[in-house]
Amino acid sequence: MRVLLVNTSERVGGAAIAASRLTDALNCFGIKAIMLVRDIQTQRATTVGLPRTGWRGLHLKWFFLWERLRIFLANRLHTRGLWEVDIACCGADITQLPEFKAADIIHLHWVNQGMLSLHQLARILRSGKPVVWTMHDMWPCTAICHHARTCEHFFIHCHDCPQLVAPRSHDLSWQIYKQKLETYAVGALTFVTCSHWLAEQASRSRLLQGHQIVTIPNTFDSHIFHPADCDEARRHHGLPGQRRLLLFACQKVTNRRKGLELLLQALQQPELQSWQERLALVVVGEMAERMAATLPFPVYPLGYISGEKEMASLYQAVDVFVTPSLEENLPNTIMEAMACGTPCVGFQVGGIPEMIDHEQNGYVARFRDAQDLATGIIYTLDPQNHERLCHAAAEKAVRAWNEATVCRQYIELYDSIVSNRPSPINSKS
Repeated sequence: MRVLLVNTSERVGGAAIAASRLTDALNCFGIKAIMLVRDIQTQRATTVGLPRTGWRGLHLKWFFLWERLRIFLANRLHTRGLWEVDIACCGADITQLPEFKAADIIHLHWVNQGMLSLHQLARILRSGKPVVWTMHDMWPCTAICHHARTCEHFFIHCHDCPQLVAPRSHDLSWQIYKQKLETYAVGALTFVTCSHWLAEQASRSRLLQGHQIVTIPNTFDSHIFHPADCDEARRHHGLPGQRRLLLFACQKVTNRRKGLELLLQALQQPELQSWQERLALVVVGEMAERMAATLPFPVYPLGYISGEKEMASLYQAVDVFVTPSLEENLPNTIMEAMACGTPCVGFQVGGIPEMIDHEQNGYVARFRDAQDLATGIIYTLDPQNHERLCHAAAEKAVRAWNEATVCRQYIELYDSIVSNRPSPINSKS
């Protein structure tokens, strides 16, 4: 069986990393998988980029810029939300590529920012090839937003979008929702959600009615992410051996969705004052150096880390991974940290409670409750709990998200679609 996985980027962003790992894992289990991307970052034999020679390269740049311009104009020349929404007004025609023609299954992932348009999606559906679409956020089941937050308009028909400066009944969200309804009606789609939480959201959207929805988690590379010697990892990163280390990591630490403000509030709670002489915070991400003067204990800003081996050794070096995100599906970071035997603390939001089992392999704090987040940090650092949590975290990762388990579920899904029979995997339709 030949599968073409489609994603905007090869390695940048959580969806890209998840799709790349799945591509590698599928090839290890007998599936001929190729990843097609707009932005290629490596020379892997299993990854191909969109043609960029001559006018094709200019078109790809224009697709990206034109979509941002349309959103900017529709939002009354305001930049608020410019990167929070996508409208898929333009994109590449992949149906003429040899990789598309050779594929038995077309497997879409994150295809925004000029990779695919709704028009091109309709063309893919008209080709007659089975289409699987892994949802890494809510965009496939809403009109334009990647995270609906408390908005429920997408259940019936998006309108008065809270992401826009001037929402109204027939605004940009209403228009794109209508286009999506027409596009999705062209052919059958099988949507894969990485968490049961996202499956529940997707099943309530009118857009996905009549289409199959299944839940399959992401996977990780067990050869890279696994428990290892903590002291050696600390020496590698130049981190102190005598302090308990917390890790906060994201692509850009100033991204409000990642909850840095609440983490700072948690670390300043009175119950953590007694830890000041024993605690330090490691920060990974762009603009990490801004953290250095904000806390009463040492902060180690490491900037952006792209290499998986470097990131794995960092998980191995710290005591707890804290993820105070306000919007999440099934974060790769939690999976990676747990695979390295590092317990995690996060809020009860999205798919996080499906990953962290409360007080068994980490701590799930009440949503937006900085004090409870502090309680979770103390709980996981407590010597009476920490070793037990570390073992349980690694065991959960290997059991739930290993390559063989995830690949088996995808292969069963592919087989069921090709043979046109109901999928045996936890499905809704």
